[in-house]
Amino acid sequence: MALSPKLRRLAEALAELPGIGPLSAQRIAFHLLSDDEHAEAHRLAKELEDAAASVRHCARCNTLCESEICDTCSDETREKDKLCIVETPADQLVIEGSHSYRGLYYVLGGRLSPVENRGPEQLGFSRLIERIKEPEVKEVILATSFTAEGDATAHYIALAVSRHRPDIRLTRLARGIPTGIELEYTDVATVAHAILGRRDAESR
Repeated sequence: MALSPKLRRLAEALAELPGIGPLSAQRIAFHLLSDDEHAEAHRLAKELEDAAASVRHCARCNTLCESEICDTCSDETREKDKLCIVETPADQLVIEGSHSYRGLYYVLGGRLSPVENRGPEQLGFSRLIERIKEPEVKEVILATSFTAEGDATAHYIALAVSRHRPDIRLTRLARGIPTGIELEYTDVATVAHAILGRRDAESR
């Protein structure tokens, strides 16, 4: 059986989401539209619309939140001398779930990727540099994934830190996280070990 044009376009849109292949996208599309009133589809559409209207990027750390400044950046009990740099809000959630870190964050929104035309400008590195220049920051923790692109991103940031803040301590997560694995797919115990066992990073 051939999918109808609108059902096919829905499946194609779903397949563009991370971790969803073509077959999974078709199954989700069928599930959403299986009942006559399409109740689940309407509920999902409403939640997406509400989230799109309310969620924004934190003006300080670039994570997703519903106010100008996120709860973490607003928390006066956080250790403001530590800045952990992660790729995505999902990575930030994993580190928070490990209960091993009480500093602040900066969310890149991705990693350097020449294949996808994603360079320093696309990741807003200029905002990150301004954040690193703030005198209260004494340590920058590189928590990008241990992939080729994640390592390249960490190296680029390390060079920028050494150029703009040579006095700062620069650390990288311990190698307990397997090479090639993205941070958001790592269990919290391993992440906690990687945070607590972080080591000084190369900046040359």
